[in-house]
Formats: sequence, C-alpha cells, structure tokens
Amino acid sequence: MGRAPRSTLLLVLAAAAASCLWGAKHASGDSGKDILDVSKLEMFVDELPDMPRLQGYGVKDDLLLPGNLTVGMYEKFWKFHRDLPPTRVFAYGLTQDSATVPGPTIEAFRGVPTHVTWTNHLPSRHILPWDPTIPTARSSAGGVPTVVHLHGGVQPPASDGSALAWFTADFAAVGPAFAGSSLVYFNRQPPGCLWYHDHAMGLTRANLLAGLFGVYTVRSPELERPLGLPCGPTFDRSLVLFDRAFRTNGSIYMNTTGNNPSIHPEWQPEYFGTAIIVNGKAWPFLRVSRRRYRFRIINSSNARFFRLFFSSDSGLRFLHLGSDANYLPRPVHSRKFLLAPSEIADVIIDFSEASASASASAVVLTNDAPYPYPSGDPTDELNGKVMRFVIAPEREDDPSRVPRRLLTLPRPAVHRAAATRYIAMYEYETASGEPTHLYLNGKPFEAPATETPKAGTSEVWEVINLTEDNHPLHIHLASFVVLEQRELVGLEEFKECMQKANDAAACKVEEHLKGGRRRRVPRYEHGWKNVFKMRPGVATRILVRFAPLDGGTYAFDVTAEPGYVYHCHVSSFRSHPSVSQLLLVSISIFLLSFLPSLLCPNSIN
Repeated sequence: MGRAPRSTLLLVLAAAAASCLWGAKHASGDSGKDILDVSKLEMFVDELPDMPRLQGYGVKDDLLLPGNLTVGMYEKFWKFHRDLPPTRVFAYGLTQDSATVPGPTIEAFRGVPTHVTWTNHLPSRHILPWDPTIPTARSSAGGVPTVVHLHGGVQPPASDGSALAWFTADFAAVGPAFAGSSLVYFNRQPPGCLWYHDHAMGLTRANLLAGLFGVYTVRSPELERPLGLPCGPTFDRSLVLFDRAFRTNGSIYMNTTGNNPSIHPEWQPEYFGTAIIVNGKAWPFLRVSRRRYRFRIINSSNARFFRLFFSSDSGLRFLHLGSDANYLPRPVHSRKFLLAPSEIADVIIDFSEASASASASAVVLTNDAPYPYPSGDPTDELNGKVMRFVIAPEREDDPSRVPRRLLTLPRPAVHRAAATRYIAMYEYETASGEPTHLYLNGKPFEAPATETPKAGTSEVWEVINLTEDNHPLHIHLASFVVLEQRELVGLEEFKECMQKANDAAACKVEEHLKGGRRRRVPRYEHGWKNVFKMRPGVATRILVRFAPLDGGTYAFDVTAEPGYVYHCHVSSFRSHPSVSQLLLVSISIFLLSFLPSLLCPNSIN
C-alpha cells in the first residue's frame, strides 16, 4: 500500500475495495428447507442479558493504573432463545465458559491505557461459509484468521486491527501486516461508547456473523460526573442490535449460493436475518422502573438499518446524548431515529413519561426501516419488533438529571480546511444488473494511497454515492462533522461520465449539484462522528478532522504501517475488497486519568 515520506507527517489513505458481504436470500442451489420459521418462537420470553464487564484498568492505593487483559476467541454453543436449540458460535471472553455473544463489555477510563492480548482458540475450519473468489485472509495450515479493531478508538496503526494483521490459532499463520496480538488502547479521547469487532480481510462478514464483537466504553469522572446523567450498571446499559437466521437445529443460517454464482459462488451484497437479536437474545424483555435510563444502542448488523421508535400512545421518546463515540453539545429529543450498521446512538429514555396505559403493562421498541435501506422490503411482524420494556407501575426516586449542555468539543472550522477531496462510491454490475463488486474512487484495496491528509489538519470531503443503496461510511482514527447532503441533478449523465473518467471535477460535479434538493442532517447527528449514512444519488459534504478532539497532537507515529482505513460498514469492508474501503496511513495519540469511584456517586449498584 502507498505511503508518504516520514518527513511529511502525512496521514495516508490508500483506496481499497470492500465487499458488501454476505446474503441470506434463498438462491438457486440452496433450497433453505431446513431454515427455521422464527415466527414459531414466542417473543419477549428471554430477559435482556447484561454482558460481563471487564475492567480495562488497574487500581492500587486508590490510583488508576494501566490495565492488562487477555481476551480469547472461542468456539462454543450459545442460546439465542428459550425454545431454540443451542447455536454454535464464535465468542469473546476470558475463558470458553465465560465467553458471550456479544462479548464482554470492556470498561476503560480516559487517559488510562488498556493493554489487551487477543488470543485465537478457534477451530481449524470456519463454522460458516465464505467465498474463496473474494480476496480473503487464508492459511494453508488451516485455522480461522482473526484480528480485532476497536471501532471509534484513537490508537496507533499497529493496534488498529488492520485487515492484513490477522493471525490463526497458535500463530500457525499470520497476515502480512501482523505485528503481534498484544494491542494497546491509550484511551486518550473524549468519553463515549465504542465497540470492538473482528476485522480480518475477507472474513469480517463471517466472523461477525459468528459472534465476534463487543462493547467498549471510555469514561471520564472529571467530565461526566457533573452532568448528573443516569449511571451504574442498572441504569446505564448497552443494547447491541443485530439480526440472524437459523436452521431448525439451531445453527446460524447463511446462504451458500451467491447472486452471481458464476463469478462469486457464495457472495451476496447483504445479509438479513429473520430474527432480531439484542444482547444475544431474540426479542428480549427488560423490566424497568419509572425513571430515566441511559442506553448506548449499537447496530452490529451486517446490512440491516434500524429506524427505532415507540408507539405514539406510549408517551415515550428519545433524548440523544451522543452519536457514535462522542457527546453532542446539547441533548436532542426525537420520536424516531435511524441507525445504520456500526452506528451508535447514546440516548436516555425516561420511563416516567410513559402513558398510564403503557406503564400498566409494557411498551415495544419498534423498527420500520426497509431492507435493504432505503428502497427494500418493508418490515413485518418479526423484524419490525426489537424488544419489550416492562414498566413498573410506581414511580421511583431518580437522582439523575439531564443538563442543558453536555460536553464541549471543538467547533468545526470549515474555513480552515486544508483541502477538498471527492470520494466516489461505485457499484459494478453484470448485464443482468446483479452487483459483482464495489469500489471507492474506482480503486481496489491493493492500489497505492490516493488520500494524503496532513496530521493536525482538517479536510472537506464530498462523498458521492453512485450506487443504489445507502452506505454507512466509517473512517478509522479521524472524526468528522456532516455539513450537508445534496441530491445530484442529472444523475445518470453524471454517473456515466464518472464511470469513464473517474474524475468528479472533470465531470462537473458542482454543476450537477446546483438546484439539487438539500437533505437535512438530523440534529441528533450534529456532533463529531466516525460513521454516517451516505444516501444514494447524493453528495454528502463532511469536514474530516485529522487531529485529536482533545486538542494537541497525536502521541504516536502517524506514518507507521500498516496505517488506517475508511470503508463502508455494510459489509465491514475488511471482509473483502468490493464495497468501500480505503486505507489510511499515519497519526499520533495522547493521555489522562481519573477515579472510577467518582463516576456514579449516587448509584447503589
């Protein structure tokens, strides 16, 4: 991959191709006769699990110390539903017995480094199918390649989970960028919610579907305690949403025939499961008191968008505190919000606002996002329901509050942008209209770097989506603010020019944006993000910051290999080059620290 000279202190992004991954649609050659009819599973019978919590820090003499964890990847059986046979999965945990899907929540403190040694105990063969015609991490010695990426983290290139830094059990085989499985997360970034997940080239799709993902939180008592928000394990919960299909024997169903089997025997653009899973249980329930709760909602699905809401007669709404890994400047109310794959919504739900009829029984968190989004099939009685909240009849004393202002982060300074770049998303199809691969800027993964931002600067990126689907674009290391979205006028003419010239300026993109309808960016997404939904036929203008949000400079070598990437998360690019991925090389980091006992003084948990 391309790299700039060290003396230039550049952040280098190399274009890469990433596939949108897998699919579960029935295709010729896969009759699906043994697929479970999940409508036979009763909803809301399993209580919502709270995943195990691991301290990513040490404490000695009331002082915080760097933490050291060893987290393994194991094959085991997991119960997704009371009436479903145990399912073979891959899971993160301290031991095989304690491993869970999602994995344990790692709790870190701002400025206190967390060292994690990731160990691979997976079998010699994968439990799910994968397509060998797509560039994939593979070992002639057998074994399942894995590598962990901390999504939303600000970490050195060697700890960022490069798709090429994979390794198998006992290190029988390693990828070309492998530099060890002991990674360091400095946690020198604003407090917020992150998540960790597999990132292996060509296998991210299958490894996540198998269960390799979990929550990671960065906390800061100094900054968060004065806010007075709900806290403690009972009132500050993570909700990890995803979808799965099952066979009658309980195993995960993944279609084994591609939509273009003569080209890619098993690859399909998206995977959609028939059951909605939250924290490892299908349509669970949670008993709640009539008070405020904080929920960090993560969409860990491959391709399913969630548009979440409660029924209008419930009286409930969402109060947004943050988007992705960062707080918003002020809380923002919504009745309904859209969450793309890999996006995080940090919200408060005040169950004391529930109507009398709702509080007497229960309310259901509902989803109405078409799949694929935005022009696919409507939701039904199964995938249109997420989970149930059973509300206690009596009010409970609630010491929490919601301030008018949250945390202060840098204001976007568009006038100081060092450059403007055009990033184009392409989808390539057969004569019959079936997709074969997707590229960013028309470049494959192994192409030389095309983006070379300078560390400490910001750039304006015009992301032009020439595909028919909404793509959640994720940029590693950097944070960005969404400035505007404008529809392209004369889209087909512009697309034809781009496919020939691959040059937005030469194809007069600004002329095609004149008079284009402006799409409003929701107020709950006005903060610093690391993922955003790129609408089809639209140019999305973002200000990308290649500098720490805490100020100062990165404290590690931003020019080091293997660098960083940006990509579409509808497939988790790393899975294979074909939907949107690009490589970024260069950066640095920073530190701080605080006591956990100060974070939630009013909590009895």
